[in-house]
Amino acid sequence: MQLDGIGALVAGGASGLGEATARELAARGARVTVADLNEERGAALADELGGAFVSTDVADEAQVQAAVDAVEGLRFAVSCAGIGWAERTVGKNGPAQLQPFETVIRVNLIGTFNVLRLSAAAISRGEPDADGERGAVVMTASVAAFDGQIGQTAYSASKGGVVGLTLPAARDLARQGIRVCTIAPGLFDTPLLAGLPEEARQALGASVPFPPRLGRPAEYARLACHIAENMMLNGEVIRLDGAIRMAPK
Repeated sequence: MQLDGIGALVAGGASGLGEATARELAARGARVTVADLNEERGAALADELGGAFVSTDVADEAQVQAAVDAVEGLRFAVSCAGIGWAERTVGKNGPAQLQPFETVIRVNLIGTFNVLRLSAAAISRGEPDADGERGAVVMTASVAAFDGQIGQTAYSASKGGVVGLTLPAARDLARQGIRVCTIAPGLFDTPLLAGLPEEARQALGASVPFPPRLGRPAEYARLACHIAENMMLNGEVIRLDGAIRMAPK
């Protein structure tokens, strides 16, 4: 799929991996719609890129539908919205809280499926290209789906759900000519890590076999765009992690 001139949606596009992806898509000629809860950052980015912004909670059906409807000629959607939570299954104060677990699942897994199903429905109404392709969707998991650390039950379960969603969704959508892939980033320099002291950030980066640093959001963005452009990438979960395998803690 050629990105130049297509309509693209980036959920969670106001910062981090999503912002980098929105920028890369715009640089390749796509018309980008940013969907995010952060109205100030999202609107500023959309204005800078000559795109559009829609205030969106990915777990809200009506809001995601409004974001999808705002994209003219939608061919490509990237789902980057997500939150984290750390709590041991049983800690000093007893069992883990249920509500944070439910919230993480709702945003990271249900929100991702919400973007997938509604964007795919819109893409399916478009005209196929000469190869029969109508578009593609990229979702975001994490190496925590495979190497979840102590305290990551909620986050790992949510991202593991995205991994499990990938192949059946790709099979579901094959007859519409829509591809589905998932990127599972390792340790990336995103707002989730921004609050850590610099010494801790350097230590995390040094734990990556090669390159021994935190991943750059632009590297995620380039892979997302490559997935769009490479028609044989479908139903696959790609670890983007510098060969790291996370220790228990």
